[in-house]
Amino acid sequence: MSLAHAAAEYMLSDALLPDRRGPRLKGLRLELPLDRMVKFIAVGFPLLLMSLAFAQEFSAGPPIRCFSPSNFTIRQAAYVDSSCWDSLVHHDPDELGQHKMKSLWPHKALPYSLLALAVAMYLPVLLWQYAAAPALSSDLLFIISELDKSYNRSIRLVQHMLKIRQNSSDPHVFWDELEKARKERYFEFPLLERYLACKQRSHFLVASYLLRNSLLLLFTSVIYLYLGHFHLDVFFQEEFSCSVKTGLLSDETHMPHLITCRLTSLSVLQIVSLSSLTIYTLLVPVIIYNLTRLCRWDKRLLSIYEMLPAFDLLSRKMLGCPINDLNVILLFLRANISELISFSWLSVLCVLKDMTTEKHNIDTVVDFMTLLAGLEPSKPKHLTHRIGDENP
Repeated sequence: MSLAHAAAEYMLSDALLPDRRGPRLKGLRLELPLDRMVKFIAVGFPLLLMSLAFAQEFSAGPPIRCFSPSNFTIRQAAYVDSSCWDSLVHHDPDELGQHKMKSLWPHKALPYSLLALAVAMYLPVLLWQYAAAPALSSDLLFIISELDKSYNRSIRLVQHMLKIRQNSSDPHVFWDELEKARKERYFEFPLLERYLACKQRSHFLVASYLLRNSLLLLFTSVIYLYLGHFHLDVFFQEEFSCSVKTGLLSDETHMPHLITCRLTSLSVLQIVSLSSLTIYTLLVPVIIYNLTRLCRWDKRLLSIYEMLPAFDLLSRKMLGCPINDLNVILLFLRANISELISFSWLSVLCVLKDMTTEKHNIDTVVDFMTLLAGLEPSKPKHLTHRIGDENP
């Protein structure tokens, strides 16, 4: 065996990817980076605000302070505070002497509304995890495995071609068989391509992804309605008139009917309202951007794998409307590019292919690797001329 043949075999052996069997690909990312960011902010931010609201209540004491008459006992003053906090009803006298009642319950419900908001924002995540993530995981495992296997098959094919070329005494026989194999499409491995083409006609994953982001937009709209209708109504009201002519003080004739109370937690409500409005307003463009990514193909990933003999989705123009499961799978393949070892190899080969002087003879990784192994990707000219001379 010559040094050139040995070097070619070593080069091809090094180009083979390691066989990853057993517990593999356990680190698959079943959420896109932007989706994960939206989840952490949309769910974690109201939980953070809820903890701050409870911490303020425990550290600053009661969130209300009523100005009871000076002749009230400590027990009566404490009862006034608790009674007004339980009712949180503002009695506003009108021009006719009647009292209009206005509920200030958003102050009392603030921590629990934040908890409900966090739960609501987590529901789309649960929907994705339990409805779409298992199917997506299976698809990614199969496709990543087949892409790497297709690359390895191409390298092994070149190794086999090199051995046949070395053992062939007549070069005409080898090149005739090689051209026949190309015409009969023996070099193709259509399982992966047909599977991906089938995913173009499936819409389960894309429907789940659309539903997840649509629910996030819907719940964000509900937040705007809640903040605008309830929080805005009590946003600037720090004091209110509370009626305490009930219970323990119902028989007290010397006390006034209404007592002025001050909300010490108004600043907390204002901070929560403004910060929630700001954060969720900033999240809306991110969610819309996630949806718009379904309207275009990630053709860079597809073009890299055009180097495989079995992968010609772009050249056959099989890509139609991008709103299907195949486009979602391509987005997650991009997010899991570290698990796709063959991608880095093919990226390098594509760069070298663009720099070579024989671009017209190189279509697939098989053509390029045969060139690197010392074989020409097409029949040499002197053999072609010889056949033409023998068959005038």
